[in-house]
Amino acid sequence: MRRESFVPFLLILPTLVYLMVFIGYPIVGTFQLSFTSDEGWLGNFKYVFSSKDFQNAFLNTLILGAVVIPIQFVLAILFALLVNKKWRGYRTLLYIIAAPLALSDVTAALISYSIFAPNGYLNKILLSLNWIERPLYFFGYMFKSREFLVIVLTEIWRATPLVFVILLAGLQSINTEYLEAADVFGFSSWKKFFKITLPLLKPSIVSALLIRTLFAFQIFGVVWLLAGRDITVLAGETYYWYVLRNNRYIASTYALVIAVLTFIVGWFYIGTIRSKHLEEGVRQ
Repeated sequence: MRRESFVPFLLILPTLVYLMVFIGYPIVGTFQLSFTSDEGWLGNFKYVFSSKDFQNAFLNTLILGAVVIPIQFVLAILFALLVNKKWRGYRTLLYIIAAPLALSDVTAALISYSIFAPNGYLNKILLSLNWIERPLYFFGYMFKSREFLVIVLTEIWRATPLVFVILLAGLQSINTEYLEAADVFGFSSWKKFFKITLPLLKPSIVSALLIRTLFAFQIFGVVWLLAGRDITVLAGETYYWYVLRNNRYIASTYALVIAVLTFIVGWFYIGTIRSKHLEEGVRQ
């Protein structure tokens, strides 16, 4: 075998080593810890699944994803279509929409808290306008519905740019000859969108929804900083059991549950919403 044949393997070797050390080893350790229990190898799972905290965290995680992801997708595709028109000043709008990408979830949560806190900007503005007589409270166990609203608004503002960038890249990769041909045949704007743009955009849509949904199952910083355990989520319970309860076995079980859920969601997206023209290309 010639020496040149080893070059591709040498090039990917650093990546393989990184994946094995920083991803593979922790995954193996998580499996080992989650199946280690005095009550048998499924003891941790029995405890977690029968726990009311897990049920609430699982339900809250699903609800947040079900509320946030569709809104983000609709906003992202509208913004992407608007920016893709490349009208005068579209670059400024592009920078404004994409700006939250530079923020971490912790930073976004702190910004939201500074807005919605009792002495935050929102209450100061409303009080100065004499629209309210006393500050509005958004945080605390008695205001869980308001906490949920703030979390949803924060996640929409923070993570919509990620979906937007993916969809915008997909729109810009569409061959304009298809749209020009549609104009020749007298297609309306709606017909061009549903018959040409949307089908060709499916690979980007799948990628955007997949990435955003996987991140939704891992939501932590925004919820933990704004609501603590008033609104429990799966990743928050993982942190709670590992750091505050010092129980790495239950924490590993929660982490494994999150991993399994993300795998199932990824399989669903890739297996059921894949682009038809890509399938035909593979068959050919």
